[in-house]
Amino acid sequence: MSNYVTAIGLDVHARSISACAFDPMTGEVSRARFGYDPASVAEWALGFESPKAVYESGPTGFHLCRALRALGVDCAVGAVSKMHRPAADRGRKNDRRDAEWLARLLACRNVVEVW
Repeated sequence: MSNYVTAIGLDVHARSISACAFDPMTGEVSRARFGYDPASVAEWALGFESPKAVYESGPTGFHLCRALRALGVDCAVGAVSKMHRPAADRGRKNDRRDAEWLARLLACRNVVEVW
């Protein structure tokens, strides 16, 4: 298990990425939005202490994960089928909330990775 300090959730789409960084020690949350550009995401993520990123598996595939790893950011792809959402969140889904939810799951070490 890697030792990371900042958990970063990414809500990835074909043309955009919503990001949320969460530091569980301080409770600090930082958000950003990018076009589909792994270099910009990596530059932002490396501004945090020991970052690890996660995004949901899906049609965007593993390209972003490979690109972020090549740029020095530890990244995981989470299995969507193993991520359970609270029933109250079903009607309030948006990119910003999804990114924050992924960051908090990662901070709790509650993400099952897809290989």
